[in-house]
Amino acid sequence: MTDQIRYLGHSTFHLTLQGKHIIIDPFINGNPQCPPDVTPATIPADYILITHGHGDHIGDTFEIAQRTHPKIVSVFEIYEWMENHPDMGLDYDYEPMHIGGSIPTDFGRIKMTPALHGSALPDGSYGGLAAGFLLTTPTATLYFAGDTGLYAEMQFLANPPIDYAFLPIGDRYTMGPTDALTATQLIQPKTVVPIHYNTWPLIAQAQDALQSWQAQVESTTNSNVNFLAPGDSIKLK
Repeated sequence: MTDQIRYLGHSTFHLTLQGKHIIIDPFINGNPQCPPDVTPATIPADYILITHGHGDHIGDTFEIAQRTHPKIVSVFEIYEWMENHPDMGLDYDYEPMHIGGSIPTDFGRIKMTPALHGSALPDGSYGGLAAGFLLTTPTATLYFAGDTGLYAEMQFLANPPIDYAFLPIGDRYTMGPTDALTATQLIQPKTVVPIHYNTWPLIAQAQDALQSWQAQVESTTNSNVNFLAPGDSIKLK
């Protein structure tokens, strides 16, 4: 099976790595960008990675987990919140962790990175710190920034070099294009993929602004820009 990354819109991804299915921020129901062939009732999941507790990121975790019994990777506070909901009838393995920590997996290694953002859970409970994920696999090093603003320490993420960086550019709630350009200059990925934009009018980015951003990225860094449409995939060699 070929390792690949499929974009499901907003900040949601379905990864196939070393034969395992990894879902990042499974926001499917209510996601206007999600391809119609993807549903919580059918998507495979050996792992679910949650960057933070907001509804457009924790999304359909419970429904998917009831069917697939995955390992769920999140900060400790989200793990505690899930543990306190036995009425959900879930049967899965937790992999609680926190910023700066890493864990081995059967597809590579997961490291949890900082993200500058809030993290209230759907019922208003405290969700701990927001996070991103750095995935090191046999085929690629992948950085999923999560919802974040710009921070200088991003420069330290580039060791080992990052093949793909998935950065929010929607502005208002996360970095906008200007700060995402600086983030790309700090991280120096081979390819940067913009996410978390055009889902709703409040985070819409005009096409000419996106083209200008791409030109700035590719003229000031060694990174290429790959605009993934929802449903598009990247095959990893």
